[in-house]
Amino acid sequence: MVQLTPDEARALGVLVEKSTTTPEQYPLSLNALTAGCNQKNNRDPVLAMTDDQVFDAVESLRVKTLVVRIEAGAGSRVHRFRHDAGEVLRVRAGALAVLAELLLRGPQTLGELRGRASRMAPMETLDVVRDMLRALSSRDEPLVRELPPAPGSRAERYAQLLCSDLHALETAPPRESSPVPAAVPAGGGLAERVSKLEADVAELRGELRRLAQALGEGEIGGGSDVS
Repeated sequence: MVQLTPDEARALGVLVEKSTTTPEQYPLSLNALTAGCNQKNNRDPVLAMTDDQVFDAVESLRVKTLVVRIEAGAGSRVHRFRHDAGEVLRVRAGALAVLAELLLRGPQTLGELRGRASRMAPMETLDVVRDMLRALSSRDEPLVRELPPAPGSRAERYAQLLCSDLHALETAPPRESSPVPAAVPAGGGLAERVSKLEADVAELRGELRRLAQALGEGEIGGGSDVS
């Protein structure tokens, strides 16, 4: 299976996105591609790639046959780039839009993917998106895999497998629960503790009485009147 670097993944995701969302500007010039890689909306993480980084990434994608460079015209130094991801990866437009969304924004739920990828291709229902993801994940060389729900959520998420280190895939560890205080014994627990305390007090009084008798002080609390 094709494996991408993070820079290649961002450049390819942008080319797939812009081919449908801004067709009037497509194929993209290097400047337009750099701007798309660094835009702040619909991106996670937000990057600050240089023209050189983007050029190196797109040239590497050309070697992997995922991108084609188009000469703008005789004597022009401006090159434009278009992707061939659908043909190389053997995925249809809708599934390619889902894959591009995962490249651009990282792991997402079924609902998030439907809402966000719909700007690139029609996503009529959640079942349609689920079928696309099932097809992408059940290939001999899967392009997508399911992740456990994020903490505090019950919705499964999905991540692309073209660039395994592009986004963190592990869920945050669950927070440790507060220790549960020991239960107070029910029923006669309190009465038993009171009885034990009374017995301890009586024993202490007996010890004090014996000590007082040994010292010739008489009984403690004996109640003798003092005239």
